[in-house]
Amino acid sequence: MILKAKPRGDGRQLGRYLLTMGENEHIEVHEVRGFVSDDVAGALSEVDAIAKGTKCRQSLFSVSLNPPPNENVRIQTFEKAIEAIEEKNGLSGQPRVVVFHEKEGRRHCHAVWSRIDAETMTAKPLPFFKNKLQEVSKQLYLENGWQMPRGLIDKQNRDPRNFTLAEWQQAKRSGRHAGEIKGLIQEAWAISDTRQSFSHALEERGFYLARGDRRAYTAVTFEGEVIAIPRAIGKKTKDVRERLGKAEELRSIEETRQRIAEDILPRMKSHLDEARGKARLETGALNSRRSVMTETHAEERAKLDAGQKQRFEEESRSRSDRLRNGVLGLWDKLTGKRAKLEKQNEMEALWALQRDREQRHAVIASQMQERQNLQAEITATRSRHAQALLDLHSDTANYRLMQRGEAPKPRAKTSFERLEALREKSRQPESQRQSKPATQIKPKPKRQPLSPDERLKRLRERREQQRDRGPELEP
Repeated sequence: MILKAKPRGDGRQLGRYLLTMGENEHIEVHEVRGFVSDDVAGALSEVDAIAKGTKCRQSLFSVSLNPPPNENVRIQTFEKAIEAIEEKNGLSGQPRVVVFHEKEGRRHCHAVWSRIDAETMTAKPLPFFKNKLQEVSKQLYLENGWQMPRGLIDKQNRDPRNFTLAEWQQAKRSGRHAGEIKGLIQEAWAISDTRQSFSHALEERGFYLARGDRRAYTAVTFEGEVIAIPRAIGKKTKDVRERLGKAEELRSIEETRQRIAEDILPRMKSHLDEARGKARLETGALNSRRSVMTETHAEERAKLDAGQKQRFEEESRSRSDRLRNGVLGLWDKLTGKRAKLEKQNEMEALWALQRDREQRHAVIASQMQERQNLQAEITATRSRHAQALLDLHSDTANYRLMQRGEAPKPRAKTSFERLEALREKSRQPESQRQSKPATQIKPKPKRQPLSPDERLKRLRERREQQRDRGPELEP
């Protein structure tokens, strides 16, 4: 379970975020503890009011808990993780809010603690909270048998396509995924060895090499967004300079944008508009299915909650009716019958709570599986249209080569295509695979079976060797 956290202030804004649907399809307030108010917005506003009596500007500690994508995680697992986070960071007993969000078939949790100690009116310190959260995260992966990410095992193995919020927002403005943008630029860098080859590889993927103002080497997208190449590929500027040469020889960002507008956009606009139109139609139909599914799932959960609430009230009345009042109740108390009935009622109430939790978990798990199946269709459709747009950009780059009288270059295989080729090769029958000549394969010599006399001789020799070792040390 990946844990991300930060101390922060402005509880009112955080409360609005936790309760805003936005991209979330379902929101569930799981717990509001230690506040006068019983709702999220009111509770976090209380923290803001109390913090005004202190000098603390970051009165909240907000943690997001993200389980592995394909794991069906129970509420108890989230609760155990929250308790571990609370204990590790010295927040035991502090007021907290727990909210669940669901989107794209995945469920994650937000836990927010108040750092303000109401008795001393001081903020709870959070030293090395990132290291402590990493320890809790590793423990959760081990306890639940989940496959631990390589970046969590060793920081050097982190995904190089991880991106910041600013990079994500920039990618969103250009209609692409930030991880996809970084992956394409890294791919172009990996298959090129000169500035010319790198520039052509970028153009095949919809980027154009340019000279930036603050960062010398940049890539301009088809939509005009600017991306720093050293940051995208995870290299230092001097390493990029060794391969690409002097930045002064490159076009400026303004000149590159003019080139895109004057040279490429008019020719490809109609094709790109057609491809994007098809993408909007298909994704629109899928989004309509998603909206209907979200409403249906919300109705099913509301119906389940109402049914469980009614059943709980009926069972509570039934358990209450067992306890007699008046003289009979006094007699039951004297004979010990009332204590037995109270114990029975307590056990049945706990069993009913566990039963309702399991029933709700089963319904949510079934709905999430249905939503994940739809999300797989959405992802496949997005990937297909993204590949179509990538092919259009590749065709544009090759058309420019042909205009100059040069032969078009074949499109380089992506890492995914190379992996698929290896898989195809592994699926071939043994007879079709290239094997070593028979002359190079040395047959293993067959071991001759030992006779009983030889086995007895070796056993005696082994005992003699053990006897020569001397006396054993006392424990």
